[in-house]
Amino acid sequence: MTQRLVLGITGATGAAYSLRLLRRGRELGLETHLIITPSGVINAHHELGLDRKALEAEASFAYAPGDIGACVASGSFATAAMVIAPCSMKTLASVAHGFGDNLLTRAADVTLKERRRLILMVRETPFNLAHLRNMVAATEMGAICFPPLPAFYHHPKSIDELVNESVERVLELAGVTGAQPKAWGGVKA
Repeated sequence: MTQRLVLGITGATGAAYSLRLLRRGRELGLETHLIITPSGVINAHHELGLDRKALEAEASFAYAPGDIGACVASGSFATAAMVIAPCSMKTLASVAHGFGDNLLTRAADVTLKERRRLILMVRETPFNLAHLRNMVAATEMGAICFPPLPAFYHHPKSIDELVNESVERVLELAGVTGAQPKAWGGVKA
């Protein structure tokens, strides 16, 4: 059976992560289900020069945030995991407090209630107390907060390498077969 991954894109910086997740998902044979908020479209256009149509073309299936009747709004629609990349603080707050007021936050709520993996690539810095408390609340409900902080131990040569490594780690956390994050090999004296 093909693995299904739900991907949400919100208005925080980091649209490169979502685009790479979609493309890597295709390489791995995933069925991707995309939900992009209006702010996510604005941000992706600003950072990547892509509009909604171009982003949706990268996914297997795409849904409007107002399409509450979409298949991803139901727990009976089995998925491997859901990733919100990037995850704005507004979306984090909605997830942390169970506000399923659009398809993206409803799909996240369904992911949590079905005890599936929900990975939130939260984007904001520095964190204020509300951000931290919302991350704690989401984590207590079973979400994984994964700020896309770059790792330098593998000596990346480009931003693309940094993005790719974070994406591979997220895919591994999501339980996706074929994800290949670089493992720490230890310090050689």
